[in-house]
Amino acid sequence: MAERRSIAFGTDGVRGIANEGLKPEDALSLGLAGALLFGGPILVGYDGVAALAKKHGAAAAVVVSASHNPYPDNGIKFLSGEGRKLPVATERELERLAVEEDFARPVGDGIGEISRLDRPWERYVGSILERLRPRVEGVKVLLDCAHGAAYQAAPLAFEELGVELTVVGDEPTGTNINEGVGSTHVEKLDAGGNDVAFAFDGDADRVLAVDEKGRVVDGDGIIAILARDLKERNALAGGVVVTVMSNLGFFKAMESMGIPYEVTPVGDRHVAEAMLPRGAALGGEQSGHVIFSECATTGDGLVTALALLDVMARSGKPLSELAEVMEVYPQTLINVPVAGTGSAASVAGGEVVKRAVTEAEGRLGGEGRILLRPSGTEPVVRVMVEHEDETVCREVCEEVAAAVSSNSSEGVPEVWVS
Repeated sequence: MAERRSIAFGTDGVRGIANEGLKPEDALSLGLAGALLFGGPILVGYDGVAALAKKHGAAAAVVVSASHNPYPDNGIKFLSGEGRKLPVATERELERLAVEEDFARPVGDGIGEISRLDRPWERYVGSILERLRPRVEGVKVLLDCAHGAAYQAAPLAFEELGVELTVVGDEPTGTNINEGVGSTHVEKLDAGGNDVAFAFDGDADRVLAVDEKGRVVDGDGIIAILARDLKERNALAGGVVVTVMSNLGFFKAMESMGIPYEVTPVGDRHVAEAMLPRGAALGGEQSGHVIFSECATTGDGLVTALALLDVMARSGKPLSELAEVMEVYPQTLINVPVAGTGSAASVAGGEVVKRAVTEAEGRLGGEGRILLRPSGTEPVVRVMVEHEDETVCREVCEEVAAAVSSNSSEGVPEVWVS
């Protein structure tokens, strides 16, 4: 068996810099592997394929996108015909097939056909509004579509609802996705004069909100609002599933409301996998990936935005008041650059770093926590610290990040404080 360099799935698909970490040959190999493994129609798109795959009888679906990253950072994400993330075993089989050169390829009449869905964003929006259609006529909404996949679908959905709509980030050029806009730059979004603003990421599987007072409501806040609403309506089956990155305030809010929760590693695939056996109605990540199982099989920014709007409409409360469901603990996140995603784990596991983490845990005591995590999608090690004292939070995070940085000289750490 002839093999080329390996092709590997990370936490969310196969990713890499175009023509560097991810090449056209890799995309072709993955396509061949998918065709062989799934043996049926495969739906390919930028977003919305999870919602359309089952409806169109697809054996699998594929999303091609930069996701929340700059345009050179390409990603190829596979979904099942049910619109769910693939099991790890299936991804391993795709990896194996993608590097094989000796399997039989179809010829003549055996070669498949390509057909295009006409105006697919309309079908996608229609499928969502059939299940979730909040009564929000006249509500003032600002959308930031990140110059990405949501630029047609999201405005169409909100226009159908009769809101007073303003849209930014809806002029994709192919190279401006996520550039200074969208959920990764939500702090730049001016929501003044609107009841709510929504910022999608490039492939629109995540969304963050900004309330009428200009304060960001992240994934934790959105999930907490939806969880309380579902509980009050006796519809919160299976509790809530979140990741280790969720804010301490979120966990305290769930405990105070008597809502059971499960914590998984980072990645919406882990959340989705944990939700299935529990029959959980709700799950997601602080980053804005939210899985609202009543209406979606995976993270869907448009569904999340509509679900939040629905709570606002039925409760008659502004988003700022709803967001009081949880107290947000001070949190500092520092992304420390490393040589590559493969080296992130070894850098994070170094002895110097381990000692720094142990010392940090002692300083935080029982009033905070520290999380050290190699990213599965970017060449960085993420250092996250939470504590009720903002100064302690920042200082401890900087100390641990310095220890990580000492093992890698790839650049200046990126600091986020909330």
